[in-house]
Amino acid sequence: MVKAIRINSVGGPEVMEYVDVEVGDPGPGEARVRQAACGLNYIDVYFRTGAYPQPLPAGLGMEGAGVVEAVGEGVKHLKPGDRVAYAGRPTGAYAEARVMPASILVKLPESIDFETGAAMMLQGLTVQYLFRRTFPLRGGETILFHAAAGGVGLIACQWARAIGVTMIGTVGSDEKAALAKAHGCTHTINYNTENFVERVKEITGGKGVPVVYDSIGNDTFIGSLDCLSPLGMLVSFGSASGPVPPFGLNELASRGSLFVTRPTLFTHTAKRNDLEDMAADLFRMLESRKIKIDINQRYALKDVAQAHRDLEARKTTGSTILVP
Repeated sequence: MVKAIRINSVGGPEVMEYVDVEVGDPGPGEARVRQAACGLNYIDVYFRTGAYPQPLPAGLGMEGAGVVEAVGEGVKHLKPGDRVAYAGRPTGAYAEARVMPASILVKLPESIDFETGAAMMLQGLTVQYLFRRTFPLRGGETILFHAAAGGVGLIACQWARAIGVTMIGTVGSDEKAALAKAHGCTHTINYNTENFVERVKEITGGKGVPVVYDSIGNDTFIGSLDCLSPLGMLVSFGSASGPVPPFGLNELASRGSLFVTRPTLFTHTAKRNDLEDMAADLFRMLESRKIKIDINQRYALKDVAQAHRDLEARKTTGSTILVP
């Protein structure tokens, strides 16, 4: 038996239960992983509240790192003793150990510790697909990135600086603005005291930006469109403030033939070759010290409810991990 978090109903942080579960042997295509750390991400809140439905009872968490204890039939790319990290479905990362699909596990280089591995996979791979695959940045662009002091945001700040991109980042406080700037964000906008659309137009001399990366959703969607230059792209990759409401296509036409896309990490990593290439790119960025993962919050696994409360209250910065 191992300790794990389970939910029997959807709702607030109180629905998460710290319980004993049985972890058996891996079946075909599976691996059993003893986890050293688990990642905490906003997508976990969506599953906990039912915004992203799943059959109940269920586990939570989509990211972790640890050591392979056993592999099932047909698993060729891993063996017991391998150090691994992952970000992907099915949920269930909030656990001391778990049996899971081996296809989403990648080998973790010896140069990267387990806590960093658990904290970086979902957020780091998100920045990788946003910057390399969704709207490929080549350097020299000026971009807008919402929530620049969050886990994804701080990685984006560093990645943008490393490839020669001018990043405008929105934040919720002066303290978060200083944090984002320290990580490479060129311009910061405190959305509680400034109008981000007006500031973006001021910074860009009225031109707007070619791309906006928006994980906020409802509160920022129309403003994000207003920040784009003609033929620009809004990349909506999250909805922390609630889902984007329905809108007419003329909203795009009237602003200059704009594009909108709603990508997910798991579409980009669905093919094994793509996952390995993306992870290798992320690992190179870390090993070259172009980016560093800031783990600014650590919670014991049994204290996951408080971790969720802090995350939803926007009290966290950088990455957060749960320690089994």
